Amino acid sequence: MTASQAPEPQAAGPLAIDLTGKVALVTGAARGQGAAEAELLVAAGSSVVLADVDPIGRDTAAALGERAEFVELDVSDEDSWRTAVGGIHERHGRLDILVNNAGVYRKKALLDLERADLVGLFDINLLGPILGMKACAPLLGADGGGVIVNVASISGVRGHAGALTYAASKWGLRGASRSAARELAPLGIRVNCVCPGSVDTPMIDAANLDLSHLPIPRAAAATEIARLVIYLASDLAGYVTGSDFVIDGGATA
Repeated sequence: MTASQAPEPQAAGPLAIDLTGKVALVTGAARGQGAAEAELLVAAGSSVVLADVDPIGRDTAAALGERAEFVELDVSDEDSWRTAVGGIHERHGRLDILVNNAGVYRKKALLDLERADLVGLFDINLLGPILGMKACAPLLGADGGGVIVNVASISGVRGHAGALTYAASKWGLRGASRSAARELAPLGIRVNCVCPGSVDTPMIDAANLDLSHLPIPRAAAATEIARLVIYLASDLAGYVTGSDFVIDGGATA
């Protein structure tokens, strides 16, 4: 297989990482990258709450079996977070892993931007994860600690012409992640940030992207990003916090 060929999709079978007994919440989990993260969390033994505004998430959760469930969650709404986390506490009595995966990508030139463009995207990509960390931290820290993985982008480590608002939100999420890592450490909560490059999901049209200039000249499969998220959620990353993890096929090399 050459570097430009994506690996064949594989079923989420048994993993070396064991998350048996853990409870995880994944936002933006109805499809794409979030669904892949939820699938691997279930395969690793975790009970997973798939959260999304898209009701198709019910079908995604049902396909993952009895250890998966769906909750409707608007990440930009603080009351929605309180309801979701309160329900997790009632049903499971604990929360061990939060994956702030929900996000939107919109391109618009700087000179064409209106205030509503900024507010709408920041509410989901930046405010959402911050509200999530605030809502989940007490429950994550209640049983000796937990893990938060925030999904940013390589647009958060370099400029992105034509998508300034998206880039700014992801730069902000990196800063929020590092700050939260320092603030939540006394509660035993680790916080890290994953920065993917192009990923073959419904959010982007990967088939029409020219990635021939990359050292690994293709888009990532969603499962490839999910594997990194699962590692950071596990005890194998027990000494890892406040860090950014770029996974981009060498785009920023």
